[in-house]
Amino acid sequence: MKQESKAQIYLDFNATTPLSSDLAARLGEVAIESWGNPSSIHWAGQKSKKIIREARQFVAQSLGVHPLEIIFTSGGSEVNNQVLQSVFEKSRASGRNEFITSKIEHPSIVKTLQHLKSLGAIIHEIPVDLDGSWSWSAFEKVLSERTALVTVMLANNETGLVLPIRQISEKAHAVGALVHTDAVQALGKIPVNLKELGVDFASFSAHKFYALKGAGALYCRKGLDPRPLIFGGGQERQRRGGTENTLGIWSFGEMSKRASEVSAQAEKMLALRDRMELKISQLIEGVRVTHQRALRLPNTSSLVIEGVDGDSLLMSLDVQGFAVST
Repeated sequence: MKQESKAQIYLDFNATTPLSSDLAARLGEVAIESWGNPSSIHWAGQKSKKIIREARQFVAQSLGVHPLEIIFTSGGSEVNNQVLQSVFEKSRASGRNEFITSKIEHPSIVKTLQHLKSLGAIIHEIPVDLDGSWSWSAFEKVLSERTALVTVMLANNETGLVLPIRQISEKAHAVGALVHTDAVQALGKIPVNLKELGVDFASFSAHKFYALKGAGALYCRKGLDPRPLIFGGGQERQRRGGTENTLGIWSFGEMSKRASEVSAQAEKMLALRDRMELKISQLIEGVRVTHQRALRLPNTSSLVIEGVDGDSLLMSLDVQGFAVST
């Protein structure tokens, strides 16, 4: 007797997303066309260069910035490392050696700041309350003319909390500090306009919104010149060495063209999320929704269940065909 296979339900989209079916269907054709080295001046290289140029325009347009403010990388972690290390190297000679961040950042921010601390940087971590409120009093207490950079994520990958980046930028710029936001989780889920947010740097990763892994982008405001993290053949206007990932960058650009569809989908997603959280709370005792009343990504729910081990619950759900994270 044939055993029925369980349905597989993927609910871990903040970890990574499946490749868009439309992109998957076109992948082979684009790969055949874009095999040339974009740095080469001959016809094969120029085909790849054209694909990258168009993708840069699509990404920039979706973010409300100029194409020359976009630098392609391997992903968000690389960008986070580049921005933090570059700012530290350039600012410490002028007496600005302090960094302000939140206590809920991605490990690529946390560990890079730990490294900079070993080199003499002073790190201030701002708490976020249980209700999702940013501690303005703690922020204003440490913000000063010694602050080199404020680095705070736009949206949290675990709870979905959306942080007040525009207001943070305004206060940081008032004392001459630069501002970086890790916006990896935001793009493709909520509208992201970098000019409105007022940041100087931002990080993005293609695989978080239905594009290929191995491609990301650094937004660098015009007039700033971050030092490269990877030295090489002068790619990306001397700011990121190494032959570009043409196929990954193409997929990044194609999905960026669809960013305008986000607002139309967000309302429906938000209603589904709230309905799911309500049903779970009604069915299971001791459930708490993290930052329930705060502004959150419409696709993200973080549930705390009293008396239950998270890893054990994840394994049980996996056996039932549900893919989630803790």
